[in-house]
Amino acid sequence: MLHNDKLEQWDRENFFHPSTHLAEFARGNTPQRVITGGSGCHIEDRDGNRLLDAFAGLYCVNVGYGRLEIAEAIADQAKELAYYHSYVGHGTEASITLAKMVLDRAPDNMSKVYFGLSGSDANETNIKLVWYYNNILGRPKKKKIISRWRGYHGSGLVTGSLTGLELFHKKFDLPLSQVTHTEAPYHFRRDDLEHSEADFVVHCVSELEAMIHREGADTIAAFIGEPVLGTGGIVPPPAGYWPAIQAVLDRHDILLIADEVVTGFGRLGTMFGSDHYGMRPDLITIAKGLTSAYAPLSGSIVSEKMWAVLEQGTDENGPIGHGWTYSAHPIGAAAGVANLELIDKLGLIENAGTVGTYLNAEMRAALADHPHVGDVRGEGMMCAVEFVKEKGSRTFFDAGDKIGPQLSAKLLEQSSVIARAMPQGDILGFAPPFCLTRTEADQVVSATVKAVSSVLG
Repeated sequence: MLHNDKLEQWDRENFFHPSTHLAEFARGNTPQRVITGGSGCHIEDRDGNRLLDAFAGLYCVNVGYGRLEIAEAIADQAKELAYYHSYVGHGTEASITLAKMVLDRAPDNMSKVYFGLSGSDANETNIKLVWYYNNILGRPKKKKIISRWRGYHGSGLVTGSLTGLELFHKKFDLPLSQVTHTEAPYHFRRDDLEHSEADFVVHCVSELEAMIHREGADTIAAFIGEPVLGTGGIVPPPAGYWPAIQAVLDRHDILLIADEVVTGFGRLGTMFGSDHYGMRPDLITIAKGLTSAYAPLSGSIVSEKMWAVLEQGTDENGPIGHGWTYSAHPIGAAAGVANLELIDKLGLIENAGTVGTYLNAEMRAALADHPHVGDVRGEGMMCAVEFVKEKGSRTFFDAGDKIGPQLSAKLLEQSSVIARAMPQGDILGFAPPFCLTRTEADQVVSATVKAVSSVLG
C-alpha cells in the first residue's frame, strides 16, 4: 500500500531498532512494519493487515490489546499528576497502592517492592542489592552470581552478562568476571540421550555443586533463574528440578533470584512461577506482566530476610545509594493497578491455565509425530516447537538454514499469525495474551501445521 508520507523512509534513516540486523535494515532488505492498533489478541498495521499476535508483543501484553480500563487509568493519572519522584519517602496514591497489590499476590516471605522501568534495570537493582547485602554482613568476597546457559535476564552490562545467550555477549566484552554460567535445565538438549528427566536433574545438580566447589561457596552470592526458560527456548524445567536446586543453594547460603519478568502475574496459570514450582526466592524480578506493557514498569520484590539486612545497612551507612529518576513513575503505577484489577476481574489467570493447556495439547497432537519435530513443550500460556533435521539421532539443522525464521515468516505470510523464532536453535515460540480463546488457539495450531508443511514437507 502506498502512503502519502515518508514514515518508512524516516524509519530506515533515523530509528535504531533493537535486536535487528542494522545494515540489512538500513539497506531496505529487512521487512518493516508500522503497527497502528490492536484489540484482544490481534494487532493491525498501517497497511490494513490484521494479525493474530501469538507472542503478546514480547510475552508482555498479557491482558490483550485495546483495554480501555488501563488507557483511561493512564490518562487520568497524567491529568492529575504526570510525575513526581519517589526519593526520600515520596510516593503517589498509585505507587503505594500498586506496592500493596504486588505484595498481596507475592509469595508469603516477601517484604517490599522497589519499582523501576524494565526487567533489565530490575535485575541490575537485584545484583546491587545482593552485593550490598553481603557487604553489610561482612562478606566482601561473596559476590559472584551463578546464572544458566540460555537464560535471559536483560541487556545491560551485568544483566547482559547474566544472560546466557551468545548474541548478547558477542563483541560486547561480556560476560563480566563476576558472572558464571551453569547447565540449563533443558532436557531435550542433554548431551547424554540415555538420561531420563530424573537423571538429568541429578546431572544439573551435580554440575552446580561442582561449580560451587571450584569457585568456593564463600565467593558465591546468588543464583538467578527463570522458573521457565523464556528466550532461551521456552523450556519448562524437568520435574523436581527447582526443589533440588533450592536445596543446594540453602546448603551453601546462596541467595535465589527468581526472574519472573515473563512468568509473573499469571503466564503459567498461577500468579507466580515461584509458587508454581515451589521456589523460595530471596528476590523476585517483575516487569512485563506488571502492566501488560501498557506503560513501562518493573520491580524487585525483596524478601523479609534481605529487607532486615538492608535496614541494618542504612542504620550503619545512611540512606541507600540507589535510585532511578523514574522509579515508581505514577503513570506506570496507575497502569499496573488497572492491569492487576483487570486480570482479577476477567479471570485471565484461570484462562491462561486452561486455554494454555489446550494450546499445548493440540500443538502436541498435531505435530509431535512429524519427522522434523524434535520436541513440543510448554507450560501455561507458553508453548514451543523445536525442529530437527533427523529425529532418531536428534541431529539439528545447520544454523545457516534458518529454519526457525523461515517458519515464523511463513506463518505470518500464509496465516497472519505472529510467532517468534527463538535464538540458538530452530524453535518456534508461542506466548499469546491470556485472553486467547480456544478458537484462536485452534487457528494458531492449524497455521503452524500449514507453515511446517510448506517449509519442511
